[in-house]
Amino acid sequence: MKTATLTFLGLTALASQAHASSPDAWAAYDKAVLASCTKASSLKDAKPVGNAAQFDDRVGYTALLLQGQYPQKHMKGAQGTELCLYNKKSKTAYVTEWDSIRPTAKAN
Repeated sequence: MKTATLTFLGLTALASQAHASSPDAWAAYDKAVLASCTKASSLKDAKPVGNAAQFDDRVGYTALLLQGQYPQKHMKGAQGTELCLYNKKSKTAYVTEWDSIRPTAKAN
């Protein structure tokens, strides 16, 4: 009975470590998120602001803040900010404008 219990515990420990992601796997995932988010962005030269926010798997999303320039002529190259939500399951990026995250200049 003790041998069976020890074998079960050993296999359980090995199985739980097999699910842990390697640094290379995380780097590949981050690269995929960035590529998908910048492709979905409407901003010119969109770049990430900081690192992506990794939500729990129960949520199923990774969030990434992007900054770039508005491509429309009437925007005259104004800087814009977008929030990208990357769906881990479908591997799809959804982007929305989020200029309100930037502080506005106060008039004196």
